[in-house]
Amino acid sequence: MSRQELLSPEGLRVDGRRANELRRISCRASVLNSADGSSYYEQGNTKVLVAVYGPREPRSKALAHHDQATINVEFNVAPFSTSERRKRSKGDKRLLEIASFVKQTFEGAIQTTVYPRSQIDIYIHLLQHDGGTLETCINAATLALVDAGISMVDYVCACTAGFIDETPVLDLNFVEESSIETPDLTVAVLPRSGNIALLQMESRLHSSKLEGVLELATEGCKHIHQKLDQAVLAAAGDLAAKLSR
Repeated sequence: MSRQELLSPEGLRVDGRRANELRRISCRASVLNSADGSSYYEQGNTKVLVAVYGPREPRSKALAHHDQATINVEFNVAPFSTSERRKRSKGDKRLLEIASFVKQTFEGAIQTTVYPRSQIDIYIHLLQHDGGTLETCINAATLALVDAGISMVDYVCACTAGFIDETPVLDLNFVEESSIETPDLTVAVLPRSGNIALLQMESRLHSSKLEGVLELATEGCKHIHQKLDQAVLAAAGDLAAKLSR
């Protein structure tokens, strides 16, 4: 698919959005009773379920650190998440790569020294895929970690941005990010400080265009932060209502 088809002369994208528009976001915390923290997160047609367990005893003493917690991230994809139905093995390179990016992102955000000799497990399940998998996983994991009461320095909010027809575009969907002509940048930030927790690019982008794409993605992260905060407040309100009965 060419860039011309991805962005119409009127400035509309394949899904009808403007260049600077996020996809619709819907999210909820505390969706699983069996987990210490959980979340369900939709961004467009990409849907993710996350469960957090811990801090708890490490599975192995060899994994334990005397001065901080160990973070374990597992990422799985449902066979029905795309039109191509196939089961991925746990050793799938792409699954391990996304799990590694999520782990790296939260190692700097979770206050691991508060939980020495313990383990925090983050289980991520992709239910439906329509682009922006990494950003969606990070946002869903943030919501689940907050729900679990894990001590963090700040929320971690992630968003993608790309470049189509000399125009920076926000929050790429599957069609857009599948185009070999569209650079794909994923940014995760800590909203209060503005510090970048993750910067990951799928393809090359000229340095002269990087600043505009980065600014657009960072602006998207601010809007996502508001959505996550609203979900946390809603979950807290539901809990307060249950306790008052």
